[in-house]
Amino acid sequence: MNITYIVGLIASFVVMLLGMMVGIDIFAEPPAEVFTFTPTAVLNFFDISSIFIVIGCSVAIVVASFPGSILKNIPKHMGIMLNAKKNDPMQYIEQLVDLAQTARKNGLLSLEEKANQQTDPFFKQAIMLIVDANDPDKVRAILENDINCMSARHEDAASLYDKGSAVAPAFGMIGTLVGLINMLRSMSLSGDGASSIGKDMGVALITTLYGCILAHMVFSPIANNLRMRDSEEVLCKMIIVEGIMSIQSGENPKFLKEKLLTYMSQKQRAAAMTSSGEG
Repeated sequence: MNITYIVGLIASFVVMLLGMMVGIDIFAEPPAEVFTFTPTAVLNFFDISSIFIVIGCSVAIVVASFPGSILKNIPKHMGIMLNAKKNDPMQYIEQLVDLAQTARKNGLLSLEEKANQQTDPFFKQAIMLIVDANDPDKVRAILENDINCMSARHEDAASLYDKGSAVAPAFGMIGTLVGLINMLRSMSLSGDGASSIGKDMGVALITTLYGCILAHMVFSPIANNLRMRDSEEVLCKMIIVEGIMSIQSGENPKFLKEKLLTYMSQKQRAAAMTSSGEG
């Protein structure tokens, strides 16, 4: 489970609700209270008209902006974002070093068995491309194109939530205009006019609040998390490409490991060297 996302999301809503319920007046004089806590104040921020305008319209526009092939993957997006299991670059580096040692001893053809044991389709494809003795430039071109296409698909997924983040505040402003129009049309200092002013003004302001909440507390974090997952996966695939090309060219396994570790931070490099008994 992606704990940081869950904790951050819950914390943001809790802090917002506390801000709605808690009041502090440091200049209060007795018998007035310095600290007040009014749970029922949360009801002041609930308005069904604002929910229809902001949430309903935002979701409808997102649906209208993307094809069903992307929209049907929303549950998959949530699963990827909430999954704490990350792509581990060190795992790929160790496997590539092992492949390099095998290829150095027994030749590239001996890697076919290793390829069949792979659960990662990209890694398996990369190994088979060099086992089949393809031209190195063509191998790199195929693998890099695969990475670019994958990253483009991931960007399409993240752009869905970017769209939601963009339209939610816009519909918040539309709700504000609706509330102000109703307020002006019914403005009167006599009869029911005075009472409707407060209600219409409330709709005008609450829709803006809902738009900001939906954009910055719901849609935006999802888009950021999906892009982080994409960056992690792209890094691992780049390591695979560089490792496979080095194996095809017959580089020394120890040099290969040093080369691939340059993709990692200094701390990760030190940990890798320590675990392998080097340095």
